[in-house]
Amino acid sequence: MLNHGDIIETIKMIDEEHLDVRTITMGISLFDSVDRDVKTFCDRIYEKITRLAGNLVETGEDIARTFGVPIINKRVSVTPIALVTPGYSEDDMVEVAKTLERAAITCGINFVGGFSALVHKAATQSDLNLIRSLPRALKETSRVCSSINVATTKAGINLDAVKLMGEIIRECAEATAEADSIGCAKLVVFANVPEDNPFMAGAFHGVGEGECVINVGVSGPGVVSSAIAKHPDADITEIADIVKKTAFKITRMGQMVANEACRRLNVPYGIVDLSLAPTPAVGDSVAHILEEMGLERCGTHGTTACLALLNDAVKKGGTMASSHVGGLSGAFIPVSEDAGMIRAASEGVLTLDKLEAMTAVCSVGLDMIAIPGDTPASTISAIIADEISIGVINNKTTAVRVIPAIGKDVGDTVMFGGLLGEAPIMPVHRESSEKFIGRGGRIPAPIHSLRN
Repeated sequence: MLNHGDIIETIKMIDEEHLDVRTITMGISLFDSVDRDVKTFCDRIYEKITRLAGNLVETGEDIARTFGVPIINKRVSVTPIALVTPGYSEDDMVEVAKTLERAAITCGINFVGGFSALVHKAATQSDLNLIRSLPRALKETSRVCSSINVATTKAGINLDAVKLMGEIIRECAEATAEADSIGCAKLVVFANVPEDNPFMAGAFHGVGEGECVINVGVSGPGVVSSAIAKHPDADITEIADIVKKTAFKITRMGQMVANEACRRLNVPYGIVDLSLAPTPAVGDSVAHILEEMGLERCGTHGTTACLALLNDAVKKGGTMASSHVGGLSGAFIPVSEDAGMIRAASEGVLTLDKLEAMTAVCSVGLDMIAIPGDTPASTISAIIADEISIGVINNKTTAVRVIPAIGKDVGDTVMFGGLLGEAPIMPVHRESSEKFIGRGGRIPAPIHSLRN
């Protein structure tokens, strides 16, 4: 039976605390579209995406009206493009990206993910051609997102790929310098990448997935922050319980939306990603949750411990609320997309080194961090190597999405708008890592990867 208190509480969560479904993402397999001829392939993927996702936006908006729940983004993810483009040149890869863009515009979706390559052990020529096409592809499209997996716990770290990605990120920054190097905001480098992540820029439709699937990503940092604020004298065990109960409520809403979307679109249900994904809006911040726990400012001593509690409690509460949980699931800490993180970074309390420590206990990594535009490619690669190592050694997903803002330095700000927000330029260490990165090769998998 419906409880009036629960109804009122949910309305308050939506109206005052920024509760929303962050994304409905339709995953689409492109394996049946493979062809040696790039034009034939592009025609096939355009037809398939527009046919399957043609009603995605309309359906999402109708569900939002029916249930009164904001659904912010409607997205598509596809099979990693490097797997379905045999023998394609760099120019061909750019044409594929433009086709994905055209399909996204036709369907009205916010982003399409999957312009991706999996190079955690080595790279094929198709992988390399896709990666080298990224500066052009991300410059000439606005809705296409790319993810490159350079490491797994089982395979170790492909340092050659890490080196290449540092160079490519710089090239992407330079190619989109007139727009605060926004191309880098659509490119993420992973370790242990999940195959069912509905969040951009890392979403793709994994090889273990079916023909078509619906994945939903929920949010709600403001709801969690508000719940904690109501218990100023609670001890830390009680705080963990509050977070669990709140995450359960948030995830149940996501499960409801996922079920309804699947029914209306006649597409199988995949997962709910129960991540707390912040926005630049005041009151919708993961940093503010940590500060409600008792920190004067996110980034001070104790931040990693508070984030560890939050991440674990969100997973525990959310897992009980959904039949299938996947993606990243936990707490995101993207600097440019979180008002509290932006403030802490601007004040110098939140540093790159502290963020790296926090990624050991959260659900993603160094995300949406702007760094000086003159940062060398080798330093970018070393930042990636550090972060990816945390994922490999701890058998978890980690990622890097950094923006070397061309022409800008510490004290400046990049402005992207929308959910991508804005970010202060954060300092990096100036000592060189070039010799280390230049060695190349593969960092061996950790001993605990030998579990057979």
